[in-house]
Amino acid sequence: MAGTFEPYGATHAAAAALGVVGAIGVVVGARWARGRPVEERLRRGFALVILLFTVPLQVRQWLPAHFDIDSSIPLQVCDLGWMVAVHALWTRDRRTSALLYYWALTLTLQAVVTPTLGRDFPDPEFIEFWGMHLMTIWAALGLTFGLGVTTDWSGFRFTVRWSLVWFAVTMVFNAVAGTNYGYLARKPAVSTPLDLFGPWPVYVVVLLAVVLGGWALITWPWVARDRRAVG
Repeated sequence: MAGTFEPYGATHAAAAALGVVGAIGVVVGARWARGRPVEERLRRGFALVILLFTVPLQVRQWLPAHFDIDSSIPLQVCDLGWMVAVHALWTRDRRTSALLYYWALTLTLQAVVTPTLGRDFPDPEFIEFWGMHLMTIWAALGLTFGLGVTTDWSGFRFTVRWSLVWFAVTMVFNAVAGTNYGYLARKPAVSTPLDLFGPWPVYVVVLLAVVLGGWALITWPWVARDRRAVG
């Protein structure tokens, strides 16, 4: 029987190690497949793996025995991130890949570093959390550093627009339903970087500024590289 998940305990370390090994494998494999006929099959195969893994576990959350309005609605960025990953892998669309790049390599990555998770392995909650988060990150790394689907200021602006839409919808839903999706209504019970940003609503404003600044920073190297290539 699964116990309570302990951040930075043995199972957290094992999941993190799996994440690192998987990331290396995905990037190396994507670089090998890049430009070859097999690339599309591998991309779409990975998209199907994410879909087949995640959908049954998400549906499980809607069953009467497991439904919880505080966690079962797919409003967390990480819940949307796997859907973006499936589309980006299937289509190789640059805008969707940019959205995945920013979300996965900042917000989803932060979630695996400071997870707010109740149940430990082998509870389905644990398996869903780590599988969904790690595969989203792997997809972003594979597309960006493996297949070369990089971003620019256009991808940055696209991501900011859709992120602000998510922010507005989630704030309204939290206010109506009394939920805390995105931790926009209150901080999580466990220690996270949000503790450094002051009380609500100050931390929400600071978080937005930090995230946008971070996204700008991880856009600049690709823009600078493209300028050097043109020059």
